Amino acid sequence: MTAQAALAMAPETKDNVLAQIKQRAPEFQKLRHIPQDVVDQFKTLGVYRAFVPKRFGGDEKSPADFCRLIEDIATADASAGWVASFGVSATYLSTLPPETYAKIYGKNPDTVFAGAMFPPQAAKSVDGGYEVSGQWPWGSGVVGADLAGAGIKVEDQSTTLPLIAVMPKSKIEIVDTWNTVGLRGTGSHDIKADKIVVPREWTFIRGSKPTMDDRVFRYPSMALASQVLAVVALGAARAALEFLHESGSRKSVTGAPKPGARPYLQTEYAKAKGVYLGAQALFYDTLEEAYEELEHNDKVSRDTHIRLRLVASKAARDGAEAARMAFALGGSTVIEEGHPLVRHMLDAAGVAQHAFLSEGTWTAAGAAFFDEPTMPGYP
Repeated sequence: MTAQAALAMAPETKDNVLAQIKQRAPEFQKLRHIPQDVVDQFKTLGVYRAFVPKRFGGDEKSPADFCRLIEDIATADASAGWVASFGVSATYLSTLPPETYAKIYGKNPDTVFAGAMFPPQAAKSVDGGYEVSGQWPWGSGVVGADLAGAGIKVEDQSTTLPLIAVMPKSKIEIVDTWNTVGLRGTGSHDIKADKIVVPREWTFIRGSKPTMDDRVFRYPSMALASQVLAVVALGAARAALEFLHESGSRKSVTGAPKPGARPYLQTEYAKAKGVYLGAQALFYDTLEEAYEELEHNDKVSRDTHIRLRLVASKAARDGAEAARMAFALGGSTVIEEGHPLVRHMLDAAGVAQHAFLSEGTWTAAGAAFFDEPTMPGYP
């Protein structure tokens, strides 16, 4: 579907796609990945062309608009939201040479990229580029990808951030390794390469300066990478709260007062809702403020940059906490295998465990505010 056709898509089409994803969530749990037909539905929603410039057939969405879309998908199913979040790849691929970027997105603005970056594996300089071999974990969404990226290190080069080699997905092997209780449907299997020669112009340094000057490419890339993941926790929390509200509004078959009439549930539900709404509001307000700064400046201020990372950590942690609070109010049946509140809680908790969002990122934010040293990729 073209960008123009997608823009003309009736609102109910998005609702239908989200309803199907929600209904199929147990299927994703069994498969341990998001199937291709759902990835194709992501394309109809504009997930992969969201950040692609219009000159390549993309939609040029703002970070806040993209994150709202990912939150909606994650509310239907967190694993689906996690896989869809890698539509962000169109921004950090902007550090490729413009000619390479044009070959990718000029041909297909809905190109799906997935990568497994760490730990970087040794690559040899050869005629034609770099010879890439190795195995990398955490290849989220690679099952439905067109292109795969792998972190490499080259003997004659030294960078703090990883050098990424971009290859056709058809040239790599997916090693079935993904067995988890949270974010189970993301298909974050290992990827394996064996002596694949990747031209130098198909490599880029993750987090380096883009080769194009579009506003979204000037948005801090590592902050955006953390935000698109963090918002999945907000989606999982929203799903948990919606489930609790729906179940709490039902009349009891025994004639007892419905759960929502119980004062303790009313109080704790309101607290959990407040945790979610507070994190959500601060998250989107900060993203929109930063994007507005870029309308008038080449880059965001240091204070804004730090806050962009901070609100991602907060969204992940508070999303996980709100989902946990909803689980605690669910009653004894929530311990049943496959119960939605269990899944929402574990999915949200899994988001908050990610290296971009974990406890160390709070330390990095505090250090940055005091102008002390921080981790690579942090302001």
